[in-house]
Amino acid sequence: MYTDWKNVYVREPNAKELLHGINPVTQFGRMCERLGIQIIAASSPQAKGRVERNHGTHQDRLVKKLRRQKIQSCEAANEYLEGEYLEEHNQRFAQAAASAVDYHRRAPCRREMEDVFRLESERVIGNDWVVRYQNRLLQVQKVGRHYAPARSKVMVCEWEDGRMEIRYRGQVVAWQEILERPGRAVEKAKLVLWLPAPKRPRADHPWRKPFLYGRSRQEAGLGTLLAEDSAPASP
Repeated sequence: MYTDWKNVYVREPNAKELLHGINPVTQFGRMCERLGIQIIAASSPQAKGRVERNHGTHQDRLVKKLRRQKIQSCEAANEYLEGEYLEEHNQRFAQAAASAVDYHRRAPCRREMEDVFRLESERVIGNDWVVRYQNRLLQVQKVGRHYAPARSKVMVCEWEDGRMEIRYRGQVVAWQEILERPGRAVEKAKLVLWLPAPKRPRADHPWRKPFLYGRSRQEAGLGTLLAEDSAPASP
């Protein structure tokens, strides 16, 4: 498929992707890759002009013809494309193939098409088993065979008709949408600390003896000893 460098088709890698060597793929690019379609982005002015000329043919002719047919709804426009416009356009602008061999692949079945044409977004399950997706809170059910643990990565799949799935390692997990995150249930538990009983010092422990300078010498029992030590020596 020949396209330009719009972010819908291809995009440049950011700093994180360059650091880890990740090749960025858009939603459209992922769908084409699963269908075996290679996207070639126009990297020159000549290639860019070729792409724009192809789009310009439809943008100019188709818009004018829709206006002349007074078509104002998508249903009427699709009916006009399939019934009249595409056949006339191909007869005028189609180019003969270089080979008559049909290289078209087998058309995918309906189930394969559903696995391809959908939006996929990687998300992380919170500690409360809630996945946040486009300002919506998706509560993952903690039941079933395929159990997705908290802080694990899941894939949120969304289809055009509004259907959504959450897949963990390729398996569908049950979920329900909630309006607000569940409150954290914390039980008020009494904190009990075990401390050993304090040991009382013995009666003859130094801590139980009176302080020498805080009381009188007589109460300390050292008056006589201190007096003898302080008495002057006889000549």
